[in-house]
Amino acid sequence: MNTKRFFAGFLLVSLVLAGIVSYYASGDPDGLEKVAEDKGISAKEKDHSLKDSPFGDYGVKGVENARLSGGLSGVIGVGAVLLAGGGLFWAVRRRGPEQEPEREQGQDAGRGEEAPSGPARKG
Repeated sequence: MNTKRFFAGFLLVSLVLAGIVSYYASGDPDGLEKVAEDKGISAKEKDHSLKDSPFGDYGVKGVENARLSGGLSGVIGVGAVLLAGGGLFWAVRRRGPEQEPEREQGQDAGRGEEAPSGPARKG
């Protein structure tokens, strides 16, 4: 399997999960929320500052259909993560094959050992 097919399949699966399957996720509170409710901690919670943002509360503001709003939010989120990750990889990628250091003239190519340079010394 080549790299382009792998990434195309990965993108397709990510979009399906974010856009369709996410609608069927449980609406029940997770473990942390459940403990906070049981212990009375959730009574002290406040709304976060981004609640009224365009993508607050796992939906798209202005889209009334909950299924469409949640799915669209997920697809936009996948796109944002791919753009951010792709931009990061693009910024730090290698700019081409690294240049191999030039071998010294006296180096034996077969074993990586240096050949004696100059006249042989008696000793």
